Amino acid sequence: MEDFTTPDGGEAGGVVSAFGRQLKLLRQRAGLERDAFGKLVGYSPSSIASFEQGRRIPSPHAIDKADEVLDAGGLLKAMKEEVAKAQYPAFFRDMAVLEAKAVGLCAYAVQAVPGLLQTEEYARAVLQMRRPVLGDEMIEQRVMARLARQEIYSRRQPPLLSFLIEEAVLHRPIGGQTVLRGQLEQILLLAHHRNVDVQVMPTDREDHAGLDGAFTMIDTDSGRRLAYAEAQGDSRLYSDHVKVHELGSRYGILRAQALTPRESLAHIEGLLGVT
Repeated sequence: MEDFTTPDGGEAGGVVSAFGRQLKLLRQRAGLERDAFGKLVGYSPSSIASFEQGRRIPSPHAIDKADEVLDAGGLLKAMKEEVAKAQYPAFFRDMAVLEAKAVGLCAYAVQAVPGLLQTEEYARAVLQMRRPVLGDEMIEQRVMARLARQEIYSRRQPPLLSFLIEEAVLHRPIGGQTVLRGQLEQILLLAHHRNVDVQVMPTDREDHAGLDGAFTMIDTDSGRRLAYAEAQGDSRLYSDHVKVHELGSRYGILRAQALTPRESLAHIEGLLGVT
């Protein structure tokens, strides 16, 4: 699979460029032309050129393979985490790292299905809605990055995941009715994992503690609890105990006000016409 990206500028772009230069030097040291090296790692010569020029971001698997083929002694692998961060928009990079290592996540969604639940088609449709418009290569790169986040489900010790979704989200046909139906089916599939709870907040609820917008609670592997919120292409990570406690309490109230997980799955099945 090709890896598409036009990395954001600044620090992330510098990391990708530095990785590309290291890759080129190691390839030349090994006496390999791009076509020969590409065959060994499973990429076309044009993709190798894009990696070396910092225009595309290789997958973690490609980095591991390149390190082995070029006998780099772990030099390329050592840059893998920083290179992986560069595939996300700048405002989400720190959250992506925390999410990948979290032992627990609680996400309240008000506009779209949370990224960890999205299908490829739904994720692409969401990104195509962005304004200013994203380029096609950037959209594909971010779709792949979003799907890569879902490796969290296959971790040896997967985190406890709670998703609280506004009912309106489940009716919003982003990408069309077929895409929406596939998305609802995916939510049902993932919600049957023992470590995953999905709850729906009905539109007709008179009591609602979440009118200030979406947010996510993160329980880290070091025992800390953090909170994350984003809006209009900007984000904020909260570590202050008072603010984190406030948002954690709010999430608890929202869960009490929403449909139970069992009721929520029945509700989604009803939207799909499942009997």
